[in-house]
Amino acid sequence: MKENDAFEEEVIFSQEDVRKYADMSGDYNPIHFDSEYTKKTIFKFPIMHGLIGASAFSRILGTIFPGEGTIYRKQSLNFIQPMFVEQKYKVILKIMEIDSIKGSARIETKIINLEGSVVLSGEAIVYNEKFKFG
Repeated sequence: MKENDAFEEEVIFSQEDVRKYADMSGDYNPIHFDSEYTKKTIFKFPIMHGLIGASAFSRILGTIFPGEGTIYRKQSLNFIQPMFVEQKYKVILKIMEIDSIKGSARIETKIINLEGSVVLSGEAIVYNEKFKFG
């Protein structure tokens, strides 16, 4: 793996994903579940918990890019636009910088909607032996 390598994957989250996250976190805010409630908000429809979208970063980093052996050290998150269930999104990860002595990498993380707008962005710092050289 080298700087500027990137990985992209399309994802769709379900209402069941939202329910499972609420069960795990205890966050049952009606903004995520109640259509009548959300009609009165700026979103008009229930929105996903932001961390559900961010969970795609963890899954990809730990299993695919860079994959097995990855230790997630840090993640910044910017929730730019709401995410909705049953809509397609593209998750994009790009290696911005590698520290070959420490075996770590700074990775740009973002999710874009079908219109190409960024809905969630951030930066991850991960450790993986794949980043060690020499």
